[in-house]
Amino acid sequence: MHQDHLDMESVTLELSEEELDRIDDIAFADHRDNREAAIRELLDQWLKARKRADAEAEESESGAPCDE
Repeated sequence: MHQDHLDMESVTLELSEEELDRIDDIAFADHRDNREAAIRELLDQWLKARKRADAEAEESESGAPCDE
């Protein structure tokens, strides 16, 4: 799937065998063996976890709860 028209930057990742196995497991179980969809799902999970961690860090620094 080429999305050059979206003017997006590309990213290169180096993954371990274990990480590739996890991606393949998710691709097979949830995305009809579509590795790209599994990578997008894991990236989404990582971004959400990072956002939560940032909000928690900000909350602990300010002492006030942060809304998501």
